[in-house]
Amino acid sequence: MTTATALFYVFSAVLLFAAFRVITARSPVYAALYLVLAFFSAACVWILLRAEFLAIALVLVYVGAVMVLFLFVVMMLDIDVAALRTGFWKHFPVALLVGVVITLEMAAVLIPGFYVSEARPMSAAALKLGNTKLLGVEVYTNYLYPLQIAAVILLVAIIAAISLTLRARKDSRHMNPSEQVRAKKADRIRIVSMKPEASTPDASAAAASVGDRR
Repeated sequence: MTTATALFYVFSAVLLFAAFRVITARSPVYAALYLVLAFFSAACVWILLRAEFLAIALVLVYVGAVMVLFLFVVMMLDIDVAALRTGFWKHFPVALLVGVVITLEMAAVLIPGFYVSEARPMSAAALKLGNTKLLGVEVYTNYLYPLQIAAVILLVAIIAAISLTLRARKDSRHMNPSEQVRAKKADRIRIVSMKPEASTPDASAAAASVGDRR
């Protein structure tokens, strides 16, 4: 067994352990940290498979941006773990069925890609381009329409997320920027002239105060 093979098994074992702990950890913060470990392990596996661009993109995009955002959100929200686990076993059969279906779909798509012996040999000119350029040429030529469809789906998801966060709430206060811009000085402050009045002390109160002093 070579060193690369041994490292592949080590990183794969760490990846499986971290992925299992993501769904079994009691604390959401620990689950997010285990997911970071899983991403790092997957990046190491991709480097061993000579997919350097995918490994660097995984570390920079997901670990460096997405997971940091998730971790801050989880820590600031102070999520009630007991409330999240309410009804877990009730919905577990449906979740298990959906997970099995997703696993079978991913296996049907990914397993043919592991038949390395059936892959066509690359030319010398293609080998000189590098993985990043070859990946870009492949994505923007043979997979251009799936890429555009994925971009539209992500755009729809972003619009839906924004519309959900901007829904009307009873406990929130809203401002109209157009009314603020059109406001004048007379609308913001009003000067009222009042006649000066001097209050005269009551005679009984003054006598009582004098008596207290004596």
